[in-house]
Amino acid sequence: MTNQNVVVADSNSGLNLAITVHVTNSSIFTTAAQKPPAAPGGYISISRKKLLKNLEINGGARINAWVDSMRASSPTHIKSTPSVNEDQSSWIVHHPSALEMFEQIIDASKGKQIVMFLDYDGTLSPIVDDPDKAFMSKQMRATVRKLARFFPTAIVSGRCRDKVYNFVRLAELYYAGSHGMDIKGPAKGSKYKKGGDGVVFQAASEFLPMIDEVYEELVEKTKTTPGAKEENNKFCLSVHYRCVDEKVGKWSGLAQVVKSVLKEYPKLRLTQGRKVLEIRPTIKWDKGKALEFLLESLGFANCTDVFPVYIGDDRTDEDAFKVLRERGQGFGILVSKIPKDTSASYSLQEPTQVMDFLRRLVEWKRLAFQGRSRVV
Repeated sequence: MTNQNVVVADSNSGLNLAITVHVTNSSIFTTAAQKPPAAPGGYISISRKKLLKNLEINGGARINAWVDSMRASSPTHIKSTPSVNEDQSSWIVHHPSALEMFEQIIDASKGKQIVMFLDYDGTLSPIVDDPDKAFMSKQMRATVRKLARFFPTAIVSGRCRDKVYNFVRLAELYYAGSHGMDIKGPAKGSKYKKGGDGVVFQAASEFLPMIDEVYEELVEKTKTTPGAKEENNKFCLSVHYRCVDEKVGKWSGLAQVVKSVLKEYPKLRLTQGRKVLEIRPTIKWDKGKALEFLLESLGFANCTDVFPVYIGDDRTDEDAFKVLRERGQGFGILVSKIPKDTSASYSLQEPTQVMDFLRRLVEWKRLAFQGRSRVV
């Protein structure tokens, strides 16, 4: 067996796809993709069409690469080995618990207006097999309600905005659904409302007919995949595979079906989250853009006295974490029990810890108000 590096020109993106190829007799399999070569030396050039044809003939390696990525973004348990435990300890050093570092966080926010941004699934509610039953607890709802009394608070989710609102049912919050492509401000009477009917923003209205069309096609074509569940989030689509059996190769079949449908829709792109494939318009809008839009709507666009805090558990939340790092304001908190590549500064392990953190934040602010009242 020999290895060769192959460069394939992608006419759609203008990028070169560097693929490491193992050749055994006449077989050809890819093991990595979408990395430009460090230098032209040592590469051979063949046509993209011919290479992809070979890949499809020899086992659908591109789909297998997608399945590998699906597994990586959807870990099911923590392995207990010395090397993994060592990696986790090292990761915690760089992303310490937000509960253990609470006093440090408070010190950094002094004299600034804290603004809270919260993902929903896996952050305020546990991840469950049926996405329609991802209910938050009464205790969490009460905690978020108290939080919104002291700080402007937004829910930023990949879910349809109306569906998230029905889960949360707190009119005083901002809601950014469909990864921030559908935003609405709080109801009348909120002290953070900016006037009129509140913030209303929809970034991809022209895509709605296309989204509905693809949804119907996916519902029909995934019927042969037991456990697959499609969700129309208005401005984006989700194909959940949490209940799909990975062991019998159903993940690869589902990925193949979804990608085959999207071949006819170049204006839509496929991304991944925790046990979910997500289909979104190819516009430059994400949870990071939604965070910036909401800060601007609140009057904090160019302020130095604002302290945004974003808590989320998913790969899509990384866009918001990166924005906060680039702004040099506030911080991100990743909700995860296992080490992940992240731009977040701190970590929490699960929604119960998120609730504990939010409660401590509320209690700190309440005591601060009481102390101020006594001084006056």
